[in-house]
Amino acid sequence: MKNSFQIGRIFGISIRIDYTWFVILALIILSLGSRHFPSTYAHWSPVTYWFMAVITAFISFASVLAHELAHSLVSKARGVPVHSITLFIFGGVARISDEPKSPGSEFWMALAGPATSVAIGIIFGALYLATGRGHTPLAALAASLSYINLFVAGFNLIPGFPLDGGRIFRSIVWRITGNLRKATRIASGVGKVVAYLFILWGFGTALSGNWFGGIWIAFIGWFLQNAAASSYRQLAIRETLQGVKVGEVMIRDCPALPKDLTIKDLVDRYILPTNRRCFPVVDDGKILGIISLHDVKEIPRSEWGTTSVTEAMTTLDGLKTARPDDDLYVVMRQMTEEGVNQLPVLEDGQLLGMIARDNLMSFIEARSELGI
Repeated sequence: MKNSFQIGRIFGISIRIDYTWFVILALIILSLGSRHFPSTYAHWSPVTYWFMAVITAFISFASVLAHELAHSLVSKARGVPVHSITLFIFGGVARISDEPKSPGSEFWMALAGPATSVAIGIIFGALYLATGRGHTPLAALAASLSYINLFVAGFNLIPGFPLDGGRIFRSIVWRITGNLRKATRIASGVGKVVAYLFILWGFGTALSGNWFGGIWIAFIGWFLQNAAASSYRQLAIRETLQGVKVGEVMIRDCPALPKDLTIKDLVDRYILPTNRRCFPVVDDGKILGIISLHDVKEIPRSEWGTTSVTEAMTTLDGLKTARPDDDLYVVMRQMTEEGVNQLPVLEDGQLLGMIARDNLMSFIEARSELGI
């Protein structure tokens, strides 16, 4: 997850911030500080506008985090591990390691988030009423956070997969059909329809003169359309790779490079003739590291004849590795998340082969065409 960084752990779950989160944070602060608070509370000072905008924005994201934590805790209680929660431009997302084990589990996992947002909205609404619905900063904060949380709950309950409402819908279809893949296909189809409606709404809004709002709504629709298609594709790939181990797919005839080979010899004798992009570097049968085309490009061409592969490689300590009995789908997902194109397959420190993205994709395509 190279586009995000960890800020802590809650209940054993990694909490991460995607860099796009800073964009939406800035937009929310700008909207509240320059438009909403000045137009609603004209008697406040400019300092108060911006201070309250910052406080409201950060608490609203804390509420989004609570929404995702609710999903995650119910998921863990139902036996589905959660690796992390990432806050990003569209709110938050929990990275769950597996599909729910039953329609009932998915229903309660999906419902937990909106229910939490509604509860938070009601709490802030009660606080607003307790302040006498005044125009104090505390009343404004309570009113804004109540609205934001109720809006988050309502938006997520839209039956557009993979939104919470779409997952609730999928759980119902799954219960009726008894087939997760069919339910996912139907829910994804409904999700795409919802996404296209958002895109049309966005274009209509833009044509009416509200360009910023229209583009933002259309962008949300585009995101939902891609997420719906991606969710179904991931499930199809998961089922295609079900029960397959890394050892069944790995490349076994990996040309191992001696540690003193020069970059020039690597290019002339290995890369150009074979068109391969990644090679293990070994010494007495022990793998030292991996050298890829990217590593080669980091070395000035004038130094190719004097630089060894050992000097240019990525050492084993800095590498992700796999074992032959690892689940292939899990490894593929790790490669995607880490932006890795190939992994060495090791057992007891010995190199057995390589798992590469291109041969993995060919394997998936072949199994799909054969209906396996």
